[in-house]
Amino acid sequence: MKRQRVGIGFDAHRFAPNRPLFLGCVEIPFGKGLAGHSDADALAHAICDSLLGAAGLGDIGAHFPDSDPAYEGASGAFLIERTLGKISSAGFAAVNVDCVVICEEPRISPHTAEMRKKISALLKIEENRVSVKATTTEKMGFTGRGEGVAAKAVCLIEEKS
Repeated sequence: MKRQRVGIGFDAHRFAPNRPLFLGCVEIPFGKGLAGHSDADALAHAICDSLLGAAGLGDIGAHFPDSDPAYEGASGAFLIERTLGKISSAGFAAVNVDCVVICEEPRISPHTAEMRKKISALLKIEENRVSVKATTTEKMGFTGRGEGVAAKAVCLIEEKS
């Protein structure tokens, strides 16, 4: 029987002017982006953390530190690809990922199909094994005040054949 493991990831970034907004490896038209050393794709970062955690490999900061100039401006897609390589080297493959983006705006639902398509291609799994949902916090907390975006991801990985 193949070993299976579950991982969870979380990330949050504040909004920043004069930056494009990337979530789930998709550029979303909006008046501001997210602040960060990389492209600040909170959803991609949460996915990376869930995969790394499931494989027992630590967290995204240990592998792609914001103090390393090599990752300045790095895309979420690049980080997911590199993360998949790391879990593959550890003997695992992604099975599925379930995600939620938390923000008051922009509206995420018009972009979830494209996010699922990109994420599934990056993880080398079928599109129906990727779920991306969105919710608000009913105007509570930093996301509710429109200060930024948070994302959570849960994944299942299994031992490669």
